[in-house]
Amino acid sequence: MNLFYLNTGEATILELIKSRDFDGIINRIIAKMPQFIAAVIIIVAGIIAAKLIGKLVVKAMSAKGVDPSVHSFIKTIIMFVVGLVFVLSALSTLNIDVNSFVTALGAAGVTAGIGLQASISQFASGIQILFNHPFKSGDFIDIGSVSGKVQEIKMMYTVLITLDNKRVIVPNSTITSSNITNYNAETKRRIDLMYSISYDADIIKAKEVILNVIKENELILSDPQPVVAVKEHSASSINLACLVWCSGDNYWNAFYSMQEKVKLAFDENGISIPYGQLDIHVIKE
Repeated sequence: MNLFYLNTGEATILELIKSRDFDGIINRIIAKMPQFIAAVIIIVAGIIAAKLIGKLVVKAMSAKGVDPSVHSFIKTIIMFVVGLVFVLSALSTLNIDVNSFVTALGAAGVTAGIGLQASISQFASGIQILFNHPFKSGDFIDIGSVSGKVQEIKMMYTVLITLDNKRVIVPNSTITSSNITNYNAETKRRIDLMYSISYDADIIKAKEVILNVIKENELILSDPQPVVAVKEHSASSINLACLVWCSGDNYWNAFYSMQEKVKLAFDENGISIPYGQLDIHVIKE
């Protein structure tokens, strides 16, 4: 495999070096200078073309509505492929055996693959995320003990921003091997709430108060219809279940709004929320 030989039927540069024929070396370099210049031009053109094609691909994906989080992922792969094509073309200009180069590259790839199994796994997982599309940029997801908004999907990892504005880097292999909860996959979400009232309170009135709060809350959807019902009789209170629906983007705003407004409405209507109680019976002998 003569990667650095210029196969022209004449003595190679390495042979000239061994024979100490420096005049021959200089003459050979001068003779091959146009080929070297052409190879450099091809490589430079390849770099420019790869960047240009990468930008065009991103522009096309944006026009087609492709998730922005995968733009850099696809752009990197395409730029690598385009660059490799130009490199092989430059080697051909230098009369280097491209087949031998590809064979050597493949052998090096196998050797590197053995030592970089974890990285290859991350890359393969990135491809899997790209095609399965379990989430998109801006979605709030839960992956085991990590949760946050998807900011970007890279070749080897995915970037999440937590609720307290922390940047979390999650390896792609961890994502594909874990259960993923996507809170924004559906347009509507149900809020499960529970309100406790005392045993002395009027259940019917308490339900009416909660339903009025729901009706006046613009963040709560009327379809599906809200549900307010007695859930259980606990030790010191009657617990009312309140199931309401809202837009996925308004989940936390609707949740906090309901918690505040129901408490204020209970206070206005004299409905008490009991504390934990313990009855002590004293027996006198």
